[in-house]
Amino acid sequence: MRAASAQPGGLRKVLGPVDLILMGIGAIVGTGIFVLTGSGASTAGPALVLSFVVAAFACGFAALCYAEFASILPVAGGIYTYSYAILGELVAWMIGWDLILEYGLVTSAVSVGWSGYFQSLLGGFGLHIPVALSAAPGALPGVTTFFNLPAFVIMMVLTVMLSLGVRESARINNIMVVVKIGVVLLFILVGTRHVSPPNWHPFMPYGATGVMSAAALVFFAFIGFDAVTTAAEEVKNPKRDLPIGIIGSLAICTLLYVVVSAIMTGIVPFTQFKGVDHPVSLALQFAGENWFAGFVDLGAILGMSTVILVMAFGQSRVLYAMSRDGLLPKRLSALNGAGTPIVATWLVGIVFGLLGALVPLQVLGELANIGTLAAFCLVSLAVIVLRRKRPDLQRAFRCPGVPVIPALAILFCGALMAFLSAITWIAFTVWLAIGLVVYFTYARHHSVLATSSV
Repeated sequence: MRAASAQPGGLRKVLGPVDLILMGIGAIVGTGIFVLTGSGASTAGPALVLSFVVAAFACGFAALCYAEFASILPVAGGIYTYSYAILGELVAWMIGWDLILEYGLVTSAVSVGWSGYFQSLLGGFGLHIPVALSAAPGALPGVTTFFNLPAFVIMMVLTVMLSLGVRESARINNIMVVVKIGVVLLFILVGTRHVSPPNWHPFMPYGATGVMSAAALVFFAFIGFDAVTTAAEEVKNPKRDLPIGIIGSLAICTLLYVVVSAIMTGIVPFTQFKGVDHPVSLALQFAGENWFAGFVDLGAILGMSTVILVMAFGQSRVLYAMSRDGLLPKRLSALNGAGTPIVATWLVGIVFGLLGALVPLQVLGELANIGTLAAFCLVSLAVIVLRRKRPDLQRAFRCPGVPVIPALAILFCGALMAFLSAITWIAFTVWLAIGLVVYFTYARHHSVLATSSV
């Protein structure tokens, strides 16, 4: 079994199971609760809770597959490294290329959402960003904008934090996660008093199609648990702690999503969520709890900050692993004194910070879901392949019900992919085609496998 990224790389083992669970929650809880619940409610109605369950099943089955791989191969790079070990260099390259797109666009898209909530919070104090610096060009119809300054600034601030080292970043992430989970729980306590059950009727106004379409949309809300696997080399006891971090964070987040979406649609008629980018605040305002709106804005800001932090972390570790394998320039695997891949970290921050500042949100989000779903399908397939090829390998965690569970992961993820638009499929195909060109013109000739065989 070949795993080029398994070579010693100098990353420090400082993370435990609580850090990983909080890292997963940090990556998952954010845009899903604070932004996408509004779009999902207008697509599925009160049945949005079912959409979250469908998306959670797709992620849950894939998470079990991820957990098995993570317990076997505790190395940086997550699914990229696992694919390298099982499916070979070309497939691993395409997976890594896919992850560059996924993680990068998520950080850019969430930075734009962060900017919106931050500007809303400032507006509550009578402060306003100059219009020209408030959004990307063309993001606001009828308004001339040039650059989303808050989106770029938050990317730079979080890049500095990541540069300090994984232990310091994890501590900051843990504090922000605790605060934002507290805000979500407080919303649940306050919002429960204002639920009106008649708002849940009709429960499924757009039928199963609405539920599945919303599931394909809110799947974005679950992107992030896989970023936990990219930290494998920095975990003290990866064979035990990685499965705990992956499955634990996904279970907690699913419960929060279902409860919050049920309360929201119980307070506000689902038809009023159309076009709303602050659905949780809207529910509280509708309930007359205006005093709490500022706390929700703060929770959204912290929530999105942790999503950016963890996804940028994952992106830098994927680049680090691919660079260490020779598929990308070696400078990307250079470490600073804190044991951080500094060049990769700043490359991610600057490139995707500029994308968030210059590209509208709807454009950034188009490809994130399809890239993730494709990656989930491949890792699930790889579990089946590895069980057949290497049944002798020690597995600290074994995915139950193989091959049924991996097959269900492929089925659920494939079904969600089918509900994505044709434009998304075309754009994704173009990105993969570019990846193939880069592989055959550069990566193939510079990889560790190629140079070691000379």
